[in-house]
Amino acid sequence: MRVMKRLILAMDVEERERALALAALLRDELAAIKVNYPLVLSCGIGIVRELSEVRPVICDFKAADVPHTNEMIARIAKASGARALICHGFMGRESIEACSSVMDTIVVAEMSNAGSREFFEGNSLRLIELALEAKAVGLIAPATKPERISHIRSMAPDLMILSPGVGAQGGRAEDAIKNGADFVIVGRAIYDSGDPLEAARTMNGEIEAAYKKLKP
Repeated sequence: MRVMKRLILAMDVEERERALALAALLRDELAAIKVNYPLVLSCGIGIVRELSEVRPVICDFKAADVPHTNEMIARIAKASGARALICHGFMGRESIEACSSVMDTIVVAEMSNAGSREFFEGNSLRLIELALEAKAVGLIAPATKPERISHIRSMAPDLMILSPGVGAQGGRAEDAIKNGADFVIVGRAIYDSGDPLEAARTMNGEIEAAYKKLKP
């Protein structure tokens, strides 16, 4: 029986050929591909369609604008083949709803860099409340701060949690999973390794082992 994959590749590269080659190589190891601005700005929005033909694409555009603009961003992302969109919540419920009315939306509860503590930790409860009110499907919570994943999971037991920061930023897949993450987002530790396929398989092994430990 095929094991459900919980690994999301952060495709933070700039070259179209490299992105497509990585997607083809890793497709059986991935739940989804997360696309950020560097790739889209380098290759154009069409890269989302190309990658979506390999694995589901999450557009990590961190939409943070007035509702009208957020709705346009979501509409373009969906029309380009994306399955979900990541947005910020600090613009308020209406701006989140502008995205979630168009497509599955994931709200940033906290980020993986150390400096994010200056704002996010004191406001994560309200951001989660806004995500729930606006019918978002998930939250971003950092693998670099696993105790925060646990805290966020306790406040949003029914929302999907995606955790970035594993690998190059120092987070560990096992810590993210055992504290409540549903999916782990990994970039440089896979695509900058000498053997991306082996790196992805190793990461999936760690994720699966962590889930087995959670079983009663």
